[in-house]
Amino acid sequence: MKKRRNVIVHIAASADGYIARPDGDLEWLTSRPAPKGFYGMNAFMKTIDTILLGRKTYEVSLRMGEKFDSKIRSIVFSRQPPPADAPPGVEFVNGPIGAFVSRLREFPGKDLWLMGGGDLIASFLDEQAIDEFVVSVVPVFIGDGIPLIARRHRHVPLDLHSTERFADGLVQLHYRVMHQP
Repeated sequence: MKKRRNVIVHIAASADGYIARPDGDLEWLTSRPAPKGFYGMNAFMKTIDTILLGRKTYEVSLRMGEKFDSKIRSIVFSRQPPPADAPPGVEFVNGPIGAFVSRLREFPGKDLWLMGGGDLIASFLDEQAIDEFVVSVVPVFIGDGIPLIARRHRHVPLDLHSTERFADGLVQLHYRVMHQP
């Protein structure tokens, strides 16, 4: 029996639930010295072969120096046409999320990392297309910003799989999504 490819949101959030400041600034996150293993990210990266992200997250990643390459498949969900200067191997998708994720799961491979942002995560939740959340809660309040998940009326039960506390006060919460019938 082939392993189901899980969609995993692995993301950092401030203690008050934001993934970035209102203008997208991440200084509160990127200026922190990271421990060896980068809070488990290095190990996590070995378990995935596809990154799913929204257009804004893609653009912020490029500005931060991300080099998208063919080692990991990158899929950008966007309502806009792909830019002419997109790196080779970056795919742009404009279509129903549920059907697209179902097709991705049909192919053998590793898990899928849903990187963000909050609107895309909300859209995936609405389609019941997320299996797990790994939320690194950074010990800082930033007061305002882009929420982890865009606000909508929903009820999504979670099952706590594990917690890990790091020496710098960051706490990582690993939840499994309890899918509704």
